[in-house]
Amino acid sequence: MNIQELIRPEWIRLELAAESREEVIRQLADSLEKDGVLTDPASYIETVLKREEQGSTAIGFDVAIPHGKSEAVQQPAVAFARLRRGIIWDREQEEIARFVFLIAVPEAQAGDAHLQILADLSRRLMHASFREGLKQADSPEKVLEALKS
Repeated sequence: MNIQELIRPEWIRLELAAESREEVIRQLADSLEKDGVLTDPASYIETVLKREEQGSTAIGFDVAIPHGKSEAVQQPAVAFARLRRGIIWDREQEEIARFVFLIAVPEAQAGDAHLQILADLSRRLMHASFREGLKQADSPEKVLEALKS
């Protein structure tokens, strides 16, 4: 499963203003709800926040990958935000996030789809050129181009 197949321009938010990880997650979930990806955004958001309680999804490089598997998700999807100002994602580790990929996966596809998306993103994020493409993108289409490279 390739991330380019799971993300749409309308799910990409550039210069998102948010004060907390909860606010970022809610705003990205709202984008997915508008297109019918989420049938119950509150339930999905609760799942994502419970996952955060188990361990931070901040992975370094100013990136966080919050994710949730839920019956409220109709199809696998990824939303992306580049934050106007980095926020503390993990207070214990003092991890800052400026780039956030929110992964939504139906409960029925939890194992394979979820792991494939995380693996695809992790491989890309290891490359400084990919992270720089996300940083320099001035439109959702430029983010999609970075994802293709």
